[in-house]
Amino acid sequence: MLIAPNSGAFPWPTAMIVWGAGDATSEHRHHSIQLVLALTDGLRVRRGEDESWRDCDAALVRANAPHAVDARGVTVLIGFVEPESRLGAALAERAGADITLIPRDEATRWRDAICAAGVPSDAQIKKWLETDLRGYIPQPTLHPGVRRVLRHIRDHLQEPDALSLNALAAVADLSASRLMHAFTDSMGIALRPYLLWLRLQLACGELTRGAGATEAALQAGFADAAHLSRTCRRMLGTTPTAIAASHARGNT
Repeated sequence: MLIAPNSGAFPWPTAMIVWGAGDATSEHRHHSIQLVLALTDGLRVRRGEDESWRDCDAALVRANAPHAVDARGVTVLIGFVEPESRLGAALAERAGADITLIPRDEATRWRDAICAAGVPSDAQIKKWLETDLRGYIPQPTLHPGVRRVLRHIRDHLQEPDALSLNALAAVADLSASRLMHAFTDSMGIALRPYLLWLRLQLACGELTRGAGATEAALQAGFADAAHLSRTCRRMLGTTPTAIAASHARGNT
């Protein structure tokens, strides 16, 4: 599902949250766990073309599960969650099937938490993530070296050489193997997929601001547009070209 260019986007280390005017998709699947919430009216989901549509206010879709969404004429919020993260594991455990409908009263509570005067805000979405979605997940204490690495990553995300394993190990003052173990223990996700997820978020942000696929790829530290396209299709179920085209249509 593509989000209109006037939508918001809230990057979070293991989830990318976007909202805006919804659309209809054909059957597809992607690496991410997906949470889709109608902020106005309702939406429809189904597993594939041979199954009936199911009406709902919100739905949770397992990673790599085939699904289609019809949210035409609806303002929607979509969360793409890295399945290897603690949040992803918690959502996967909650999902009883490939597509799980969220009870209406819970979806209503989420809407109320996210929207002020009917409009989502970064601050409210962050609070919602940390309470409704993440608050019940035990959070380990960050290893001091991992804490230094996270600050370094934030400041140097667009510099691939600064994010090599050896460079990060030096920042953490740990061996490369020890850093990988400490990072996974602290963050609930391995270092390499964490970096890839952040780069993908950065690239999507560039695309929604009007950058082309090649520019977005280079800004986010991908080798080229083809690398970004493969990653985007695998993890989000869409392409950089489609995201950029959606942005261009909204500005003509």
